[in-house]
Amino acid sequence: MTDPYYAQAKRQVRKKKGFYRHLTSYIIINAFILAINLLTDPVEPWFFFPLLSWGVGLAFHYINVFGLPGNKALSREWEEKEIEKEMQRLQREDNLKQRYESFPEPDHITTPDEELELNDFKKLRKEWDDSELV
Repeated sequence: MTDPYYAQAKRQVRKKKGFYRHLTSYIIINAFILAINLLTDPVEPWFFFPLLSWGVGLAFHYINVFGLPGNKALSREWEEKEIEKEMQRLQREDNLKQRYESFPEPDHITTPDEELELNDFKKLRKEWDDSELV
Protein backbone atom coordinates (compact mmCIF):
# COMPACT_ATOMS: atom_id res chain seq x y z
CA MET A 1 0.00 0.00 0.00
CA THR A 2 1.47 3.34 -1.03
CA ASP A 3 1.01 6.66 0.69
CA PRO A 4 -1.39 8.94 -1.27
CA TYR A 5 0.67 11.97 -0.33
CA TYR A 6 3.76 10.33 -1.79
CA ALA A 7 2.02 9.71 -5.12
CA GLN A 8 0.76 13.29 -5.24
CA ALA A 9 4.18 14.69 -4.32
CA LYS A 10 5.84 12.51 -6.95
CA ARG A 11 3.45 13.82 -9.63
CA GLN A 12 4.18 17.41 -8.63
CA VAL A 13 7.95 16.80 -8.72
CA ARG A 14 7.61 15.30 -12.20
CA LYS A 15 5.68 18.41 -13.32
CA LYS A 16 8.43 20.66 -11.96
CA LYS A 17 11.10 18.53 -13.61
CA GLY A 18 9.23 18.79 -16.92
CA PHE A 19 9.03 22.56 -16.60
CA TYR A 20 12.75 22.88 -15.90
CA ARG A 21 13.53 20.71 -18.94
CA HIS A 22 11.24 22.92 -21.03
CA LEU A 23 12.98 26.04 -19.70
CA THR A 24 16.42 24.59 -20.45
CA SER A 25 15.52 23.71 -24.01
CA TYR A 26 13.94 27.17 -24.45
CA ILE A 27 17.17 28.88 -23.40
CA ILE A 28 19.49 26.67 -25.44
CA ILE A 29 17.47 26.64 -28.64
CA ASN A 30 16.67 30.37 -28.54
CA ALA A 31 20.35 31.15 -27.98
CA PHE A 32 21.09 29.07 -31.09
CA ILE A 33 18.35 30.91 -33.05
CA LEU A 34 19.77 34.25 -31.90
CA ALA A 35 23.23 33.21 -33.07
CA ILE A 36 21.85 32.19 -36.48
CA ASN A 37 20.02 35.51 -36.76
CA LEU A 38 23.13 37.53 -35.91
CA LEU A 39 25.31 35.54 -38.31
CA THR A 40 22.94 35.56 -41.28
CA ASP A 41 21.10 38.89 -41.06
CA PRO A 42 22.13 41.07 -38.11
CA VAL A 43 20.08 44.02 -39.36
CA GLU A 44 16.70 42.23 -39.28
CA PRO A 45 15.97 40.81 -35.78
CA TRP A 46 13.62 37.95 -36.68
CA PHE A 47 14.64 35.81 -33.68
CA PHE A 48 12.04 37.67 -31.56
CA PHE A 49 9.16 35.81 -33.24
CA PRO A 50 10.06 32.28 -32.07
CA LEU A 51 11.38 33.66 -28.77
CA LEU A 52 8.10 35.40 -27.92
CA SER A 53 5.73 32.73 -29.20
CA TRP A 54 7.56 29.94 -27.40
CA GLY A 55 7.86 32.21 -24.34
CA VAL A 56 4.06 32.46 -24.13
CA GLY A 57 3.84 28.66 -24.11
CA LEU A 58 6.55 28.50 -21.45
CA ALA A 59 4.65 31.03 -19.32
CA PHE A 60 1.50 28.88 -19.48
CA HIS A 61 3.56 25.83 -18.55
CA TYR A 62 4.93 27.74 -15.51
CA ILE A 63 1.42 28.75 -14.40
CA ASN A 64 0.24 25.15 -14.80
CA VAL A 65 3.05 23.85 -12.58
CA PHE A 66 3.60 26.61 -10.01
CA GLY A 67 0.39 28.66 -10.20
CA LEU A 68 0.08 32.38 -10.72
CA PRO A 69 2.98 34.29 -9.22
CA GLY A 70 1.92 36.39 -6.27
CA ASN A 71 -1.50 34.85 -5.77
CA LYS A 72 -0.34 33.25 -2.52
CA ALA A 73 0.52 36.68 -1.15
CA LEU A 74 -3.18 37.49 -1.11
CA SER A 75 -4.31 34.29 0.60
CA ARG A 76 -5.28 33.88 4.23
CA GLU A 77 -2.64 31.15 4.73
CA TRP A 78 0.13 33.48 3.56
CA GLU A 79 -1.08 36.16 5.95
CA GLU A 80 -1.13 33.71 8.86
CA LYS A 81 2.41 32.51 8.07
CA GLU A 82 3.68 36.08 7.88
CA ILE A 83 2.03 36.95 11.19
CA GLU A 84 3.64 33.89 12.77
CA LYS A 85 7.07 34.86 11.40
CA GLU A 86 6.68 38.40 12.70
CA MET A 87 5.61 37.16 16.14
CA GLN A 88 8.65 34.88 16.33
CA ARG A 89 10.93 37.76 15.34
CA LEU A 90 9.43 40.02 18.00
CA GLN A 91 9.77 37.28 20.63
CA ARG A 92 13.45 36.77 19.73
CA GLU A 93 14.11 40.50 20.01
CA ASP A 94 12.31 40.65 23.36
CA ASN A 95 14.27 37.65 24.69
CA LEU A 96 17.55 39.25 23.66
CA LYS A 97 16.53 42.51 25.28
CA GLN A 98 15.59 40.74 28.52
CA ARG A 99 18.90 38.85 28.55
CA TYR A 100 20.82 42.07 28.01
CA GLU A 101 18.92 43.87 30.75
CA SER A 102 19.47 40.98 33.18
CA PHE A 103 23.23 41.56 33.22
CA PRO A 104 24.12 43.65 36.27
CA GLU A 105 25.65 47.02 35.65
CA PRO A 106 29.00 47.27 37.41
CA ASP A 107 29.27 50.08 39.95
CA HIS A 108 32.62 50.99 38.58
CA ILE A 109 35.22 49.40 36.43
CA THR A 110 38.06 47.96 38.40
CA THR A 111 41.63 48.01 37.27
CA PRO A 112 44.40 45.64 38.26
CA ASP A 113 45.81 48.41 40.48
CA GLU A 114 42.64 48.51 42.55
CA GLU A 115 42.50 44.76 42.91
CA LEU A 116 46.01 44.48 44.30
CA GLU A 117 46.88 45.79 47.65
CA LEU A 118 49.16 48.73 47.46
CA ASN A 119 52.11 46.90 49.01
CA ASP A 120 51.80 43.98 46.60
CA PHE A 121 51.61 46.38 43.72
CA LYS A 122 54.73 48.19 44.84
CA LYS A 123 56.57 44.89 45.08
CA LEU A 124 55.52 43.96 41.59
CA ARG A 125 56.41 47.40 40.30
CA LYS A 126 59.97 47.04 41.57
CA GLU A 127 60.33 43.80 39.63
CA TRP A 128 59.26 45.40 36.36
CA ASP A 129 61.76 46.89 34.06
CA ASP A 130 60.58 50.09 32.40
CA SER A 131 62.04 48.93 29.09
CA GLU A 132 59.54 46.03 29.08
CA LEU A 133 56.63 48.44 29.18
CA VAL A 134 55.55 49.77 25.86
